[in-house]
Amino acid sequence: MKTIFLTGVAGFIANRTAQLLLEQGHKVVGIDNINDYYDTKIKHHRLNKIKDHPNFEFHLGDIEDLSTLDTIFSQHQFDAVLNLAARAGVRYSLENPHVYMTTNANATLNILEMMRKYGVSKMVLASTSSLYAGQPMPFLESLPVNTPISPYAASKKAAEMMCYSYAYQYDLDITVVRYFTVYGPAGRPDMSIFRFIKWIDDGTPIELFGDGTQARDFTYIDDIAKGTIAAMKPLGFEIINLGGGNNPISINYTIEFAEKYLGKKAIIENKPFHKADIMETWANISKAKELLGWEPQVSLDEGLTKSLEWYEANRDWLKDVRL
Repeated sequence: MKTIFLTGVAGFIANRTAQLLLEQGHKVVGIDNINDYYDTKIKHHRLNKIKDHPNFEFHLGDIEDLSTLDTIFSQHQFDAVLNLAARAGVRYSLENPHVYMTTNANATLNILEMMRKYGVSKMVLASTSSLYAGQPMPFLESLPVNTPISPYAASKKAAEMMCYSYAYQYDLDITVVRYFTVYGPAGRPDMSIFRFIKWIDDGTPIELFGDGTQARDFTYIDDIAKGTIAAMKPLGFEIINLGGGNNPISINYTIEFAEKYLGKKAIIENKPFHKADIMETWANISKAKELLGWEPQVSLDEGLTKSLEWYEANRDWLKDVRL
């Protein structure tokens, strides 16, 4: 049994990762500030799945607070840190750029300092495909990602580089995993899949930025969580893509799939394509296959079906979730 410090444990990816770690017999010490960037009802829904597990310990707190982290690290001998907490969302980062730097970059520095102080050598850092803006597809980890087009992407780049500095100076073993458009049950309500399903079901117009031909390398939540756990192995400093690895799928396809499943027609309200968005994403996942023995197992159609089934099973309370 390993003892894992997992940040952002009420979040979409971190919570599913915690569930899998607990199923594997590990101890998980989780922290989350349960901020209201999106509706906290869904965060509590996720936490309720694991809060009573005997190997789970929850701390309501903020990784921006160094004293909180110091208290937690002093009470445990962690085998690894999974730093999955983040301020996410490209467009929102244009409105509130400071909180993206304090959470994504400064708080990562706080955790690195605690690892150095308490002798914890392994970290997995969640990063993003948003860094690849302007690069040729499929995106390779070796590409120069020096042109972030949103404060969100810039803050993630800063976190990655701080991790490299600490890995170099203090011999830390840090794996950066760059996620590609994660979706699935209990997903973030600010993400397109969740919104499209709910808007179509409610008969509310879909806010579609662009014409829907923009495409993403959608990756199912369970595959992402398994890849994150696989990245806990000793590797030295590495950056690894975790994505579907297939040709990117258009946003229009996901809308049409939800329409067919729900038996309802979407009302689409087109808006200008946002300057901070990327038109397409597509991961080269050869490095993940080689170093982690990982590749996605869940197809987009299967994952969308699971997402829709979860929505239907939880429709009674999801009707009140703020989008």
